[in-house]
Formats: sequence, C-alpha cells, structure tokens
Amino acid sequence: MTVRQLSVRISTEGDSVSKVTRALGESDVDIRGFSVSDSAEHGVLRLIVDQPSRACEALVHAGMTPCETPVLVVALPDQPGGLAGILKTVAEAGVQIEYVYSLISTYVVLNVADPATAEKLLAGSTIRLVDEDEIASGRMS
Repeated sequence: MTVRQLSVRISTEGDSVSKVTRALGESDVDIRGFSVSDSAEHGVLRLIVDQPSRACEALVHAGMTPCETPVLVVALPDQPGGLAGILKTVAEAGVQIEYVYSLISTYVVLNVADPATAEKLLAGSTIRLVDEDEIASGRMS
C-alpha cells in the first residue's frame, strides 16, 4: 500500500517553494505533508498531496518536472519510542531507509529501498499503513 510522493527540483535561491505551492493551490490541490532538502546546487521539495495526478498536471503546466516515488505512510503509535520501533523493524530486516519526514499529526513518510518488503514487515505488526484515500479525505486518524 504505497502512496505517491511528488518531488520537484527547486532552486536554493528565490521563491521556488512559493511557486510550487502556488501552482498547487491554484489547482485546488491540498498539501498533506512536505519536506525540503538542499545541497549547494539545488533543493528537492517532496510532497504528499490529496490529488497526486492533478498536482502533477499543475506542476507540469507551471513549467516544472515532478517525479513520482512510491513511499509508505505509517500511522505512528502516539507514545515515546513509536518512531524508533518502526524504524528498527525495517532496518533490522536489512531494508535501507533513505529518508523520513512527517505529515499531518503523527504520520510519517518512509522512502525505503524495498517498499514491498517493508510493507509486509509493517503490515504484520500493530502498525497501520495509510493509503491515498485516507490522505485525500483529510480525516487521518
């Protein structure tokens, strides 16, 4: 049960993030979570949105080149060590965790080298994976 994450290369100078968010807002796309990372040459804006297909169209129309990546969205246990337990489960199975960021509430996005294996590991535990319909509804619980 992967979710489509959109990534856009952005300039480390200027209002690149604003251009992306404006294009999405004008297309009635709601951002559910995001992450920005940068290097000396460029940045990467990663997004989880309620309507990934519409978001891609809006970004292309705005002159950007979005990239889709399948990621897992995990509902964290709301307790100390909740994230640590999930990351330990995946890492101990030898699945590389490439990055982690949070969404609304206590939800996090995991981009892992092998989503299918990580999904099987997590689905067999007390962890609840989140799908795109739940993200789109805005009623993540």
